[in-house]
Amino acid sequence: MPADFGIPWRTVFGYFARWAKAGALKRILDQLRRRLRLRRRRCPWPVRVIVDSQSVKGAETVSNATRGYDANKHINGRKRHLLVDQDGLLVDLLVTPADVQDRDAARILLTRLHTEHPEIVLVWADNGYGGEEFSTWAQDTLGITIKVVPRPKDTKGFVLLPKRWVVERSNSWTMRARRNARDYERLTAHAEAHIQWAFITLMSRRLARPRRQTKALPATLAAA
Repeated sequence: MPADFGIPWRTVFGYFARWAKAGALKRILDQLRRRLRLRRRRCPWPVRVIVDSQSVKGAETVSNATRGYDANKHINGRKRHLLVDQDGLLVDLLVTPADVQDRDAARILLTRLHTEHPEIVLVWADNGYGGEEFSTWAQDTLGITIKVVPRPKDTKGFVLLPKRWVVERSNSWTMRARRNARDYERLTAHAEAHIQWAFITLMSRRLARPRRQTKALPATLAAA
């Protein structure tokens, strides 16, 4: 904490930890996302979401029990599994060691998602969530359809993929908060809380913006 802030860092951390443990951040996120979706004239609760994972390096404060090595990305640390709506707003997340497979984490995340939001019926994902066994499990157990958006063959470098780019943009939003550029937390629950706070800040700022004045419809269209 800055020296001139006037409040001991332990006091601030105490509120941070208690709010995260009590689920207050999740409730704040749900209400902020609901208000933003209503502002855009969408259904208050999404029925289709996008999932993706992001591996980040772990600092020396991250214990060996909660970190792993992602052989694909060559990163020693943790992996963030994000579920976002079509606007890229956070719906749910899970932080695991980096060596946890995407499908294994998705089973936990989707089961929890189905319990809290049974209205969600479709999840867009990349090839890491493919496979007939996983898709069949999601459909038969949760009633959720997994739709894989494949990367075109023989392509190199960055490719803008339908639906998937939304969650990849959300991953970049989390990095705007410098604390999220690397994982420093001893507890995965606190790592998740930092990401939740990043989205709370993002959505609060959007709601604080003045609304654009929409032009009045022509009389003929209004009558129709």
